[in-house]
Amino acid sequence: MSTAPSSSTAVPSSTATDAETLRRNRILSSKLYFDVPLSKVPLIYSPSYDIAFLGIEKLHPFDSSKWGRICRFLIAGGVLDNKCIVEPREATKDDLLVVHSESYLNSLKSSLTVSIIIEVPPVALLPNCLVQQKVLHPFRKQVGGSILAAKLAKERGWAINVGGGFHHCSGDKGGGFCVYADISLCIHYAFVRLHITRVMIIDLDAHQGNGHEKDFSDDRRVYILDMYNPEIYPFDYEARRYVSQKVEVVSGTATDEYLAKLDEALKVAGGKFDPELVVYNAGTDILDGDPLGRLKISPDGITRRDEKVFRFARERNIPLVMFTSGGYMKSSARVIADSIENLSKKGLIDVVGSSGKV
Repeated sequence: MSTAPSSSTAVPSSTATDAETLRRNRILSSKLYFDVPLSKVPLIYSPSYDIAFLGIEKLHPFDSSKWGRICRFLIAGGVLDNKCIVEPREATKDDLLVVHSESYLNSLKSSLTVSIIIEVPPVALLPNCLVQQKVLHPFRKQVGGSILAAKLAKERGWAINVGGGFHHCSGDKGGGFCVYADISLCIHYAFVRLHITRVMIIDLDAHQGNGHEKDFSDDRRVYILDMYNPEIYPFDYEARRYVSQKVEVVSGTATDEYLAKLDEALKVAGGKFDPELVVYNAGTDILDGDPLGRLKISPDGITRRDEKVFRFARERNIPLVMFTSGGYMKSSARVIADSIENLSKKGLIDVVGSSGKV
């Protein structure tokens, strides 16, 4: 008797195979990867990131001009030359279809749907053409930055997208101010274009990263270390089952306890998984006083946290991509800029282009 399995179980279904081929072809034909001259540094930002339209952006606690203010602080402090910043391209529909379903992208043609995802009800009353231009275009530009960041990290050792980190969005659902799954997209592009086979996500935003957790629920190429407050949004118990390493930090956790937990978590992660790329979601909503994160981490604690993650990657010679993610106080921009300056001073990043300007 033949022991060969039936055709229905011997190979993946033709539908799954066709979908994977289509995904690969979309990635290979994308224009989001492009060559960046050495005169520029792997810090990615565009003025298009910032969201401002009739004051509606003020109806959500997120500081939607945070990204531009980070860069202005760095430039004013002499840490960065404006000419050295890399501007990404906007992700197209074909780019987004690498992870997102057609039905999900079509749902964004409803202003009501977008208003629910970004948690700003008045957006539901706006014509969708304005929502596309004033809200979704900035997000798509940031997605382009997140995807490009992996290429730059592979080439230069590190890259920072001054934006991105929309970790509540999965391929078929947005939420929590996250419209597009830039983390998942970044990783899928790295699999195909950079031939990377093992990725570690280190998600240190105060909130659980349920979007990328669902997207990589059965993908052993991705190891997820998620350190989050379980007492706040999104309460996604299903997604928690897909986290490789959960570290819970309850409301009120202060700096020393937090950093001690992080040290132990990184030690464990380094012993369990050997990544070829680290994707670091560096939310600053862990700051003391943040209305949504509810933790009590000092600004210096953020600086030390980021330095620990960059050292983790540097000591293992692993390229690192950083996204700025959540942070709901005006002080977040200054804290992020100070942390980037510290990384530069410690020699963990180099923000000097080949022109020699700082």
